[in-house]
Amino acid sequence: MGCSKWRAAFNLGHLKVQSKLSVFLTMIILFVYLFYCLNGFCESLPRPVYDQQTHHLKDKNVHNDPQLASPKQAGASFARDQLSDVAYGAINNTISIANNFGSKKFPQAIIIGVKKGGTRALLEFLRIHPDVRAVGAEPHFFDRFYDKGLDWYRDLMPRTLDGQITMEKTPSYFITKEAPRRVFAMSRHTKLIVVVRDPVTRAVSDYTQTVSKSPGLPSFKNLAFRNATTGLIDTSWSAVRIGIYAKHLENWLRYFPLSSFLFVSGERLVTDPAGEMGRVQDFLGLKRVVTDKHFYFNQTKGFPCLKKPEGSSRPRCLGKSKGRPHPQIPSQVLLRLRDFYRPFNLKFYQMTGQNFGWDNTA
Repeated sequence: MGCSKWRAAFNLGHLKVQSKLSVFLTMIILFVYLFYCLNGFCESLPRPVYDQQTHHLKDKNVHNDPQLASPKQAGASFARDQLSDVAYGAINNTISIANNFGSKKFPQAIIIGVKKGGTRALLEFLRIHPDVRAVGAEPHFFDRFYDKGLDWYRDLMPRTLDGQITMEKTPSYFITKEAPRRVFAMSRHTKLIVVVRDPVTRAVSDYTQTVSKSPGLPSFKNLAFRNATTGLIDTSWSAVRIGIYAKHLENWLRYFPLSSFLFVSGERLVTDPAGEMGRVQDFLGLKRVVTDKHFYFNQTKGFPCLKKPEGSSRPRCLGKSKGRPHPQIPSQVLLRLRDFYRPFNLKFYQMTGQNFGWDNTA
C-alpha cells in the first residue's frame, strides 16, 4: 500500500515537472524567435502570409471571380485573406514593441510639401507599412530649428531596424529658401516627396484653415488682391505664394536632381489612394503592402479613410480639421486666380514631366 502511494505521487510529480519543462522550453523558443526577427534575421524563414497576399493564385481571373473558382480554391482564398488580416495586425503590434530596438537615423525620405496638399493623409497611409517608421509631429528642423543641430534632429527620429525607412514630413520645407541646402548638407541621397494640388483649391483650403483659427480675418478676395480694380494678385500672401510650385522647385533643383523627387497628386490621393500609394512605395523601394484593401471612401468627409485595423473598434480617419467645407468665393476671383497660376502650372508640368490637369478645371 505504501509503495503504491509513493509510486502514484512520483508519477504525478514527474508529470508536473514535464509540464513545467515544456512551458519553459516553449518560452525560450518564442523569445529566441522574437529576438532574431526584431534584429532582421528572419528573412531566410518562409515568406509570411501577408507577403503573399498579391500572389494567391497565378490565374488572376480565377482568383477574382468566385464563380470560376472551385469550392476548394475559394475556401483556401478566404482562409488566406483572413490570415493575412491577422498577420497585418501582428505587424503593427511588432512595430510598437520594436520601439526599444534598432537605432536612430537621419530620415532617408522627407515629405517636404505642400501645405494643404494632402501631406498628412500621405504620411498616415505610409505608416501602415511595416517598413516605414515616421515622426508623427512636424519637426520643422530645416526651417525653424536648424540652429539646434543635426544631433538634436536625429534624436527626434524613431528607432529603426535594418531594412526600415525613417521618414518625416514638414510641408513648409518646400517654400523655405534655405531648406534645400540644409537637407543636402545632411545627405545628398535624401528622397523628397512633394504632394501638390490645384493651387487655386489649395489657396482656398489654406484660407479656410486660417480663418477657422482667426475668425476676424479679411475676406479671401481682399487678401488675394493687391488691387481689386486692376486684378493685381498679392503674391506676398502665403496662401497665394505657396501655389507657385515652379518657382519653389527651381530652388530645390539647384541641389537635387529631378530623380530625387516624387510628385504626388493630391487629387489622385483622394480619388485613387491605392494607385498613388503604389507609386510612393515604388519610389521608396518598398514592397507594395499598402493596397486598395486598406481604404474606404468617407462620404461625409469627402476623402478616403483607412479601414478598421486589427484590434481597433473604429476606422482611422483624419481629424476634424480635415475636410472642412470651403467658404463661397466669388467666381470672378477664382477665375482671375486661375489665370494667374496658368503659366506657372504649365512650367511646373514641363519641369516635372507630369500634367496634373489643373488648367482643365472650369
